[in-house]
Amino acid sequence: MRLILGSASPRRKDLLAQLGIVPDAILPPDIDETPRKGELPLPYCARLAREKAAAVVCDADDLVICADTTVALGRRILGKPADAAEAAAFLRLMSGRRHTVITAVAVRRGERLWWRQGSSAGKMKRLAQVEIRAYRASGEWRGKAGGYGIQGLAGAFIPWIQGSFSAIMGLPVAETATLLAAAGWPLWRTE
Repeated sequence: MRLILGSASPRRKDLLAQLGIVPDAILPPDIDETPRKGELPLPYCARLAREKAAAVVCDADDLVICADTTVALGRRILGKPADAAEAAAFLRLMSGRRHTVITAVAVRRGERLWWRQGSSAGKMKRLAQVEIRAYRASGEWRGKAGGYGIQGLAGAFIPWIQGSFSAIMGLPVAETATLLAAAGWPLWRTE
């Protein structure tokens, strides 16, 4: 059995390493991540994780793990910004406010699919224009839900979280371990 990470995210690869897992292959699926009309953040995030897992081409006995992270401001989905201007707009929206980070993880083996999702809350400090401009110029916002990564420079913007730090980074380690064990991955090897 091979373990395939269906993500190009280096953060997800690093978080799997915390469990002692090195993927046998990294095969990020190419799916449409556009929210459906009226779709709310929680079901949107869960749908994307499941669709990503289903889209990875693999052998029947391979184990595929995919995840999706979405930032929500109320009912509004703040996905990956299309450009630097949208990243700055997201930061301005969250400045001085609480937001929710939703991460769903899906594990597939053959036709079976296991998935879980969780929400964490975070508060972004009130940002000065110079901070927004500097973060935008750093390029760290690229490919990150809500236009920020807590594990980088933007960690200085988040004075408070409630929930899972690893989920905010993009892969809830505890839930992932549970799903992998349920799918038959020998997570806790003793030899």
